[in-house]
Amino acid sequence: MIVGVGIDVASIDRFAGALARTPAMAERLFTPAEQTLPGGERRSVASLAARFAAKEALAKALGAPGGLVWTDAEVHASEHGQPLLRVTGTVAARAAELGVRRWHVSLSHDAGVATAFVIAEG
Repeated sequence: MIVGVGIDVASIDRFAGALARTPAMAERLFTPAEQTLPGGERRSVASLAARFAAKEALAKALGAPGGLVWTDAEVHASEHGQPLLRVTGTVAARAAELGVRRWHVSLSHDAGVATAFVIAEG
């Protein structure tokens, strides 16, 4: 059963500007693992914007409650590169309240826009 659906888009240029103006923002939004690629190279701004959109979409799928901590939702990849969500803390608690047992997530970025789609399944 679908518990919630969320979608979000982010302007990559606008997101890059926000990161440039407020460098500490990356630490508030992303876990260390999200900020780097498996080899240790820094993740591109487009990739980070897509992960930000995924977190926004996830919040919408949960009903956009207040009090969620950004780093309690982590976008990572399966061994085949498929995006996956790992939730802990405040996000896991809200998901448990709603009976969410499984997440589906899709990310994309093109033409200056990053987008994400999240389905919360019970």
